Amino acid sequence: MTTRERSTSSSTDPPSRGEVVLGVDTHGEVHVAAVISPLGKVLGTESFPATAAGYRQLLVWARKRGTVRRAGVEGTGTFGAGLSRYLLAQQVEVFEVNRPDRSARRLLGKSDPLDDQAAARAVLSGRARARAKFGDGPVHSARMYKLAKDSAVKARTQAINQLKAVLVIADPALREHMSSLGNAELFRTCVDLGPPDGGGDEETVAQATHMTLRMLAEHIEQFTARINDLNQRLTRLVEHHAPQLLVLVGIGPDSVVTLLITMGDNPDGSTPRRPLLPLCGVSPIECSSGRRRTRRLNCGGDRQANAALHRIVFTRLRHDPRTQAYYERRTQEGKTRREIIRCNKRYRSPRGLQPGQTSFPRPRVIGASVRRERV
Repeated sequence: MTTRERSTSSSTDPPSRGEVVLGVDTHGEVHVAAVISPLGKVLGTESFPATAAGYRQLLVWARKRGTVRRAGVEGTGTFGAGLSRYLLAQQVEVFEVNRPDRSARRLLGKSDPLDDQAAARAVLSGRARARAKFGDGPVHSARMYKLAKDSAVKARTQAINQLKAVLVIADPALREHMSSLGNAELFRTCVDLGPPDGGGDEETVAQATHMTLRMLAEHIEQFTARINDLNQRLTRLVEHHAPQLLVLVGIGPDSVVTLLITMGDNPDGSTPRRPLLPLCGVSPIECSSGRRRTRRLNCGGDRQANAALHRIVFTRLRHDPRTQAYYERRTQEGKTRREIIRCNKRYRSPRGLQPGQTSFPRPRVIGASVRRERV
């Protein structure tokens, strides 16, 4: 059985005979694990190094106390990522466990053994339902590239702001000469700056200004080259795994990558589309009381994915005739612009990338069937 052939059990399934539940409190150097019985009795607590050998020792230790089918792990995307991937490869269902709330910590105290026991009990009771992401496919590659790109973009923006701040306090003649240049020409001019006229060998303010502008411009060019290279890598990855999305109006490689990172390797991608809407923060939330029946905006979920859907919808409203026709029809029905945009964002949310799948299913185009959407 490959690492992609996962079982379909959930945290609420009844325990089998001899089954135990594993809970792990993860740290940078050491993982603390606990094993509990189906009745909640603690069968053992032990610490293991956060290494490949430590992962094997942890699972062997847990299996000596019973059959391990489910595990609750804190921080499956950070300190527990390596352990989660190992447990998934060993056909153990891994559930993401949030840290205990503050009221429980005040009542019960805080320690590593208490945290790992709480993680196991969260799986046993069914409170932990979010499955750990696989982290071993194209989505993880996209996540790494996107991380490097965002870092380069942030550093380039900082360098540009610093360069323009230096120009503000520079010599008036230099500032007036640079003020009429566009960004691209400004950076090239700064790279070619030599020592000021009449500077000599003495360290002057003019020499320091020229050197600082030249160094900042070189940094900007280096960051721009890195960003272009990462953009090309991300585009090739999208063209290979989700080329059908690039054909649609209003969506580009950057938006596809953002949605891939949010939902692509989520194991819940095999579920219907509506449970995936909270991941993008576009699902309406009930806030009814008494005779009042209403919903409010969901401010949770991945805000980057929500922003990507927002850009897609606005681009389609500008350039796609079918989306424009839908907008006009819903306006005549009495919907506000904000409500129509929310309906569009919910409808544009794609399914996740299911285990063993190499591309997204083609999302439907906004049409007549979206009439059933309600704000």
